[in-house]
Amino acid sequence: MANFVQTFRNIFKIEELKQRILFTIGILIVVRIGAHITLPGIDVNALALSTSAEANTLFGMFDMFVGGAFSNAAIFALGIMPYITSSIVFQLAGIVIPTIQKMQKEGEEGRRKINQWTRMFTVVICVFNAWGVSIKLMSQQAGGIPVVPNGGFLFVLSTIVILTAGVIFMMWLGEQITEKGLGNGISLIIMIGIIARFPAAVWQEWLLIQSGARHWIVELVAVFLLVAIIALVILVSQGARRVPIQYAKRQIGRKTVGGVTQYLPLKVNAAGVMPIIFAQTLMFIPNTILYFFPESATLTKIAQLFQYDSWFYALCYFLMIVAFTYFYTAIIFNPREIAENMKKQNGFIPGIRPGQATSEYIDYILTRITLPGAIFLGLVAILPTFVTNVFNVGMSFAQFFGGTSLLIMVGVALDSLQQVESHLLMRHYDGFMKSGRIRGRAN
Repeated sequence: MANFVQTFRNIFKIEELKQRILFTIGILIVVRIGAHITLPGIDVNALALSTSAEANTLFGMFDMFVGGAFSNAAIFALGIMPYITSSIVFQLAGIVIPTIQKMQKEGEEGRRKINQWTRMFTVVICVFNAWGVSIKLMSQQAGGIPVVPNGGFLFVLSTIVILTAGVIFMMWLGEQITEKGLGNGISLIIMIGIIARFPAAVWQEWLLIQSGARHWIVELVAVFLLVAIIALVILVSQGARRVPIQYAKRQIGRKTVGGVTQYLPLKVNAAGVMPIIFAQTLMFIPNTILYFFPESATLTKIAQLFQYDSWFYALCYFLMIVAFTYFYTAIIFNPREIAENMKKQNGFIPGIRPGQATSEYIDYILTRITLPGAIFLGLVAILPTFVTNVFNVGMSFAQFFGGTSLLIMVGVALDSLQQVESHLLMRHYDGFMKSGRIRGRAN
C-alpha cells in the first residue's frame, strides 16, 4: 500500500505527466457538462417522464454509451458514436473494397486519407441520426404534454445543426486528449459516460439496504463478486498465446543482422468488445420495435422473451456473442497476410515452413484460443442477467457486472495505466506493480 501511495506522489512530481492528467480531466469535465445542456425548444419535465420506457431498447443502450446525454436530449446526445460507426464501416470496407485496402497499406499517408474520409462520413451519419432524433422528440408525449411544444422545420433544422456540431466538437476533444492528454481520447469519452452512471446506481442500492428491501450481506457478496469479475476480465484481456518467430541471419555490409527470436502475441480476446455490441444491437431490436407499436399483442409476447432479465434472452445473447467473436476475429486478423510479411522479412516459425504452412498454423492456433475467449466473453455478457435474477440487484447496478460497460472500462483503464507507467519508468520511478507487471511495461 505504501508503494501504491508513493507511486501516486511520483506521478505529480513529473510535470509533463501532471499536466497531461489535469488536461484530460478538464476535457472530460467539458464532455459531462455538454451531456446536461438540453437542446432548445424542449420541455424538460415532459422529457423526463417520457424516457422512462426506453431502458430495455436500442435507445437505452445508446444512452448508456453517451452517459445519459441521449435521454437528456442534450447537445451531446449523439455522443461520439457516429464517429465509432464510421470507423467500423471503413474498417469492414477495407476487407471488401480494394481501394481502401490499398490505402490501409500505404502507411501514414493512407491512414491520413482514411481518417479524413471517416470524418466526412461521420458528418453524414450525424445528419441522419440528428434528423431521426428530432422526429422522435417531436413524437414523444408525457401525460398529453408534448416534449417539443413548438415542433416544426426550425426545430428539426436547429437540432440537426446543434447535434452535428456537438459530435464534431467531441471528435476534436477526443483528438486533443490523445495528443496532449493521457490515453485514447475517444475511448476515454465513452468510458466517462459509462462511469457517470455508477454513483446513481450505487445510491439506489444503498436506498434498498436502508429500506430493508435487501440485506447488507447479500449486497456485500455482490460487491465481492464484482471485484472478482473485474480481476478475471483483466486476466483474460491481457492473456495471449506467444508464437515464437525466428529471423534468419543476413549480412548487410559488415554487419550481421537477424538471428534473434521474437514473438507474435495472439490475444485470447482479439475481438475486444465488438461482438457484444453487435449481439446487443440485435437483441434489443424486438423491444425497440414494440416501443413504436405498443398496442401489438404479438410484438408484446415476442418482446417478453427478450427482456433483459430473461433466461431465454441470456441464452440467445451468449450464442450470438460466440458466433460474432469468431466472425469479427476473422475480419480483423488475416493469418495469410501475417505469413507473407514474415516471409518477406526472412522470418519463420521454428518447425513450420514459410508461406501457406505458416498461415495455416497461425489460423489453427487462433481458432483454438478464440474459443475460450468467446465463451468467456459470452459469460461476462450474461452476468448482469445472472446477478439480477440471483441477487436481485437493480438493473442499473447490474450493468457494471459485465457486458459492454465492464469491458470498455477495463480496457480503457489498462491502456491509460500503461501510459502512466511508461512516463514513470522513463524517469526511473517504479510503476504501480513491480511484479505481475502491466502488459506493455518495459523489463
